[in-house]
Amino acid sequence: MRKWIAWPAMLWLICLTGMLAQEKKAPTPPAKLVFAAKTGNVTFDHALHAKREKNDCKVCHPALWPQDAKAPLNWKANMHKTAEAAKTSCGSCHRAGGTAFESKGNCTTKCHVKAAAKK
Repeated sequence: MRKWIAWPAMLWLICLTGMLAQEKKAPTPPAKLVFAAKTGNVTFDHALHAKREKNDCKVCHPALWPQDAKAPLNWKANMHKTAEAAKTSCGSCHRAGGTAFESKGNCTTKCHVKAAAKK
């Protein structure tokens, strides 16, 4: 009688362990992302922004940004004016009256950094 109870219980535990081992875990987000730009690369400190939003990913994803670092961002000319007017991407927060510093006037001091010239 014990065998009739022990074998199904053991089989159930093995199946449960297998299911838990295969459970998909959310990928760890990158600490920083670098966006190439003609005016100088922009380094986005993802960890700092996430901390500021108390790790609530839904504040930005997917409404303002795709949640896949490999997804195309579809940058276009005049991106800042368009984003600020539509309150999307960086312009959602980095605009006049936004929750972070305004992008206007902060181009090379806070965002776009050109690589140092080789001597």
